Amino acid sequence: MNAPTEPPARDALRRIQEAVGPRGWTDDPAAMAPYLVEQRGLYQGRAALVVRPESTAEVAAVVRICAEHGIPIVPQGGNTGLAGGGVPSERGDAVVLALGRMNRIRALDPLNDTITVEAGIVLQRIQEAAAEADRLFPLSLGAEGSCQIGGNLSTNAGGTGVLRYGNARSLVLGLEVVLPDGRVWDGLRGLRKDNTGYDLKQLFIGAEGTLGVITAAVLRLFPRPRDTVTAMVAVRDVKAAVELLARLRAGTGEAVTAFELMTRIGLDSAVRHIPGVADPFAQPFSHYVLIECTSAHEPGPLRAAVEAVLEGALAGGLVLDAVFAESRAQARQLWYIRETLPEAQKFEGGSIKHDVSVPVSSVADFIAAADAAVAAAMPGVRPFAFGHVGDGNIHYNLSQPPGMDRDAFLAEWPRLNRVVHDIVVGRFRGSISAEHGIGLVRRAELPRYKSEVELDLMRRVKAALDPRGLMNPGKIL
Repeated sequence: MNAPTEPPARDALRRIQEAVGPRGWTDDPAAMAPYLVEQRGLYQGRAALVVRPESTAEVAAVVRICAEHGIPIVPQGGNTGLAGGGVPSERGDAVVLALGRMNRIRALDPLNDTITVEAGIVLQRIQEAAAEADRLFPLSLGAEGSCQIGGNLSTNAGGTGVLRYGNARSLVLGLEVVLPDGRVWDGLRGLRKDNTGYDLKQLFIGAEGTLGVITAAVLRLFPRPRDTVTAMVAVRDVKAAVELLARLRAGTGEAVTAFELMTRIGLDSAVRHIPGVADPFAQPFSHYVLIECTSAHEPGPLRAAVEAVLEGALAGGLVLDAVFAESRAQARQLWYIRETLPEAQKFEGGSIKHDVSVPVSSVADFIAAADAAVAAAMPGVRPFAFGHVGDGNIHYNLSQPPGMDRDAFLAEWPRLNRVVHDIVVGRFRGSISAEHGIGLVRRAELPRYKSEVELDLMRRVKAALDPRGLMNPGKIL
């Protein structure tokens, strides 16, 4: 009599281990732990195995085995996301596919202004490689020292340069993707123009790993700036900030790279809680914008153009004061204030997050309406708004009322989300997720804010590419 065979799942796991070799997997609980929790601690999952493939061929082999045995797959980059999209469920039946070992630069073509990279490469390394070739890769965000480009593309990351360069979707010319059945789609073309049917790469950008696994990408590069002007500007209010943006864009020939809104509560929190942060102004103001303008030309005319715009805005009452960075060190110090706002807010107690976008022209009206609505819903709540006002993306966070129990405040997260998101979508036709994605955090809200037609189209795409629902199950839909 033949010996009894092992259960299919155990056999499948053994085959996966063989496909990636001894360095490409772990089932040790301690080693797996960092892959199973969302960075803010909102979600904790379990997995049958964490797999760390080293090549596209290994990814394809793993996906084929999982498809054959019906094993769910959770693709994961640097696990720096803010929507729970990279965490497995609590069932423990999934394989986490972590792509950090796929971190090579395959090609850099300065004449075509492209760089071809694997999905596991850290964003900062791409920026550095571009700079070494006298080019710029403009995607920039707080986690750039640890996030990976595959995750950036899978979530269509935004960041501070969207105003001028667009979000991640705008920076991709081609993709390589392992499909849910294990086939590999090689779309690594460095073409600006290709009108041969559906633009397939756009299906996978922003899909949060639910349609396939991005394994490599051809990314756009740009001329490296020769001149950078950085200034922190105190403005009368949010309406003045939006007006200043329009004037600045008109007066500098679209040189505005970043235009970041901050409020007094944010600056106070950063000064109070973050070592090394100092108020650059001699007196307090209610609203600020951090401005960065760049040019491929040598230093000179850009600073004069920015100063002329600010002088006119000062005379018109839009601008109250301004501080220019006179060195790279001073520019970094001003950016440090903006970059530490999320960390500073943690010291103010519980925080309820909103990553919303509205038309730029509606930013001021949205903030005013949301401030009034949340104050009525919870007296004493402290709006902590900041973000990329230049592209309409506001991180409209709420800090708990002084003296309120933190857990009691966080229990109000769904109710206050509803208050804010109803205004965003119902009044301003905005989005409840500008750059962080849906993942698990906003999955339950999506049916309220997406039309039935949109949801039906999304489900049809999912069913066509992943009919068994094995790719990052439970996310988005």
